[in-house]
Amino acid sequence: MPQGDAARGSQGERVIRLDRTIPAMPVRDVGAAVAFYRERLGFDVIHQDDGFAVVRRDEAVLHLWEAADESWRERDGIDRPVRSGAESFIAGTASCRICLEGVDPLFEELRDREVLHPVSKDGPDNTDFGTREFATLELDGNLIAFFAWTSAMTRTTTSSFEEDGSCLEAT
Repeated sequence: MPQGDAARGSQGERVIRLDRTIPAMPVRDVGAAVAFYRERLGFDVIHQDDGFAVVRRDEAVLHLWEAADESWRERDGIDRPVRSGAESFIAGTASCRICLEGVDPLFEELRDREVLHPVSKDGPDNTDFGTREFATLELDGNLIAFFAWTSAMTRTTTSSFEEDGSCLEAT
């Protein structure tokens, strides 16, 4: 479907359906972050330039953007600390959640790679909102939680999941 076009419903009305999101994680050094995502988290590098990279593992895609502007240290006053949007203090302030199949096997894979958040050192947890999950911290401190739905009630309240509760693949 061409960009800007929307499907039409049975009554001819426009149907709008949001799809996959791609989190953008602020990092201090794109090269170092790419190496970390590749070596420690198992992502492949799809694109990389001086201040931006795209990494992917299976269907999960993340954008890494360099937050390395140090000019904020020289500014008078703190009334507007963010001016460029790439100030170095922004690196490590983001988080995202990645839905997957195989939470426990991924935890075992990552256990010895020094990426687990302290709350997840003992293994994945079952939450009271219907997920099984664990959290990791990447090089700059951005949090990435990996989760799977476990509750039928939670799965049926959203159209984003298959009947068996797994995450839908992009179409």
